[in-house]
Amino acid sequence: MAIKITDDCINCGACEPECPNGAIYAGGDEWRFSYKTSLSGTFTSKSGLTSNVDDGHDAVSNDIYYIVTDKCTECVGFHEEPQCASVCPVDCCLPDEDNVESKEELEAKKNSLHP
Repeated sequence: MAIKITDDCINCGACEPECPNGAIYAGGDEWRFSYKTSLSGTFTSKSGLTSNVDDGHDAVSNDIYYIVTDKCTECVGFHEEPQCASVCPVDCCLPDEDNVESKEELEAKKNSLHP
């Protein structure tokens, strides 16, 4: 399953540079499929969102750091555990029960982001 950042976030930013997929953004910042991935051209995510990888998408949160579910792989294929959760000083990076994925699905997502 993807990771989410809860309202307990203190906006320290420790998580953002740790994400190998570029799935973490500051509140209010647009996100892009191209950020920290190997993608180019048009991409269709697992959720069915299709866009040019350089197009900006609306922020998921305007107040706190957030994780883009379509880019989160829980660090599968990179690390043994989600790096955002391991560095978060207030333990607000938690599994997202609304986006449950198997290890195989997360690996496939990782491979789609880094072809």
